Amino acid sequence: MSFDINVLIEQWPAIVSGAGVTIMIWVFGTIAAAALGFLLAVGRQYGGLAVDKALGLIVAVLRGTPFLIQIFLVYYGGPFVGLSLDPLPAGLIGISIYGAAYFSEIFRSGFRAVPRGHIEAGECVGLTQGQIVRRILLPEMTMLVLPPSVNMAVILMKETAVLSIITVPELTATLSAIGSQQYAFVEALSALALFYWVLVEFTGRLGNLAETKLSRFRFFNA
Repeated sequence: MSFDINVLIEQWPAIVSGAGVTIMIWVFGTIAAAALGFLLAVGRQYGGLAVDKALGLIVAVLRGTPFLIQIFLVYYGGPFVGLSLDPLPAGLIGISIYGAAYFSEIFRSGFRAVPRGHIEAGECVGLTQGQIVRRILLPEMTMLVLPPSVNMAVILMKETAVLSIITVPELTATLSAIGSQQYAFVEALSALALFYWVLVEFTGRLGNLAETKLSRFRFFNA
């Protein structure tokens, strides 16, 4: 029994399509998760004690339950509340909500890491809370949250493989089907592992490049 690369070459169009779906879900899901996570962090930071406690409970539940269970609830539990979704939008919504809980904690930690004196200086010159967030917190926290944000993006990338469970036609589902049909599990899984490894390396290098470019804007607390 030998490794037959021809099995993958013959199925190249399907593999490319599956890879495209994986990347699409990952990119849009990560952007949505980061945006929602930022809103959660702002709400917990400035919404008062009641809002902080309510959002904190939601974040705790999302972080404390496996993504597999969450995606099952979104896809199979949706019809019970009148929300019937196809696999692809269900997967995109699920990964966005899952990632938002973790991004919210990343951004909240970034907010808290900004020196209090900088915020007080903004208040002294009459800046509103919104202006303080845009002009002080965001620029100063960017460098702080970039490394963990890149790491979270990598985690979400890997979690896209779970979506094959609800029949999302991403790369894991595509290569699993090819492996079953052609009895080429080693070839299919090797290609899948290589794809994710390349994507992780690319993301890591892109994050390092962004960190280098933004390092000149780093703020130091004298």
